[in-house]
Amino acid sequence: MNENFDVEPDVLKAKITAETAVISWLELQKFYAAGDVLQVSAALDLIDVAFAFATDAKPQVAAWLAQGQLGRVEADQAQAWYQQQTMLWAVVISPWVLVQDKAA
Repeated sequence: MNENFDVEPDVLKAKITAETAVISWLELQKFYAAGDVLQVSAALDLIDVAFAFATDAKPQVAAWLAQGQLGRVEADQAQAWYQQQTMLWAVVISPWVLVQDKAA
């Protein structure tokens, strides 16, 4: 059972917000290699996506996946971010690292 179900939504969102940070793609390589990085479309709110993961909102996550607004980072995107040493917004919702390129 997900421990986040017992936390008030506003408290959980505040916790997620506090844990969100800008990080270099170079620092995320080991997570990418493990297949643990998901890219969040710039059209979505990273906190809302993280909240959906934390509260196990499977229908919403499935909809984002189906619409292509959420998914694994493709190799060509990973290579471009690596070459450009891109800084990304990121938050960990174990086992995933959610990343978002606000410049995209």
